[in-house]
Amino acid sequence: MTKARLLRLSVVLVSIFMILLIIVYWDNVGTAHFYLHTSFSRPHSPGITAGEDWEALPDVDEFLAKLLSSSLKQNSSTPRKTEQLLVQGSSKPVASNLEENVRGYDWSTHNDRNSLDQEQVQIERQRTLREFCANSSFTFPTKERSFDDIPNYELNHLIVDDRHGIIYCYVPKVACTNWKRVMIVLSESLLDQGIPYRNPLDIPREHVHNTSTHLTFNKFWRRYGKFSRHLMKIKLKKYTKFLFVRDPFVRLISAFRSKFELENEEFYRRFAIPMLKLYSNHTNLPTSVSEAFGAGLKVSFSDFIQYLLDPRTEKMAPFNEHWRQVYRLCHPCQIDYDFIGKLETLDEDAAYLLQLLKVDRLLRFPPSYRNRTASSWEDNWFAKIPLAWRQQLYKLYEADFVLFGYPKPENLLKD
Repeated sequence: MTKARLLRLSVVLVSIFMILLIIVYWDNVGTAHFYLHTSFSRPHSPGITAGEDWEALPDVDEFLAKLLSSSLKQNSSTPRKTEQLLVQGSSKPVASNLEENVRGYDWSTHNDRNSLDQEQVQIERQRTLREFCANSSFTFPTKERSFDDIPNYELNHLIVDDRHGIIYCYVPKVACTNWKRVMIVLSESLLDQGIPYRNPLDIPREHVHNTSTHLTFNKFWRRYGKFSRHLMKIKLKKYTKFLFVRDPFVRLISAFRSKFELENEEFYRRFAIPMLKLYSNHTNLPTSVSEAFGAGLKVSFSDFIQYLLDPRTEKMAPFNEHWRQVYRLCHPCQIDYDFIGKLETLDEDAAYLLQLLKVDRLLRFPPSYRNRTASSWEDNWFAKIPLAWRQQLYKLYEADFVLFGYPKPENLLKD
């Protein structure tokens, strides 16, 4: 009986070991294009490289970490052939989407900011974020929870590129379409006639926002089961993590413009019809957005603000991602981001980030839109919004203002 038990135990242990190996290699962690923070200068962990700064990990994490580290070392000598390809991205794209057609692209050149200045900017942005996350007197919902407390469905904005060791948290209305295109090119997650895309602007918009195109953290459970959180934590330690943010009020204006001023069937049925009924006292509304627009029935910015402030809204469902707060999308107090970009300095930040990631020879970030919503528009957009509503709206988005260093819009919050 003792021999039989030992045999069964051996089989179980070997099986577990093989499963872990399959997980690691199936996910293709640490291939020839893997870069791990080596270009980043961070106050707490400068020059992180594979196998260093792992700190104390639970047993399972430590075991997986060793496997990942050995995989990195094994693949580090593989030639980087694809780096020889420089994607020019200089030919003007065909606008296949109404929103992009209306906005157009800005093809003018921009001067790059000095890299030393950029490094200092990143230090200041990260310092601000960490200070307020650590400040017990500054509170907001979900701030105190741990990464393990975040439900899987709330991790659906974290896109993983295992080929280069990158994690990107996308924020809608903050250049996320083009950053998703960049992630597709880097991860080679989408093929065109059997060949990976090399130019971000060649990728059709409908494919960019298809959730099946990207590997996100919320999919780990289906792929790795009970090991999913362990792998997430290891990748969060080893990969370069970045996000891009924007002035919260300007982001709301941009969301309103693109989803309610342009004909959008989905947003008309899901959001515009309820808003028009609740806040504009309309009944018997058309079933299609084209009919509604033809009859002059459009959601006003005032309707939209009322909807955001209405306590019934989130009792029905969480905010749509286009106006959900960044701290709820990207969990900046639970995830230690290596790079914080801003839309206000998109061109400089994007160029600097690609350089730090050592992928600037592979691609260039697509140009900005000409008709981007600007912060100078705030006064006009909020002119007809009652002061009390503006103050409530600020409280609703205060965490995003504070965590990412955006000044309080005093001119909008006082008579």
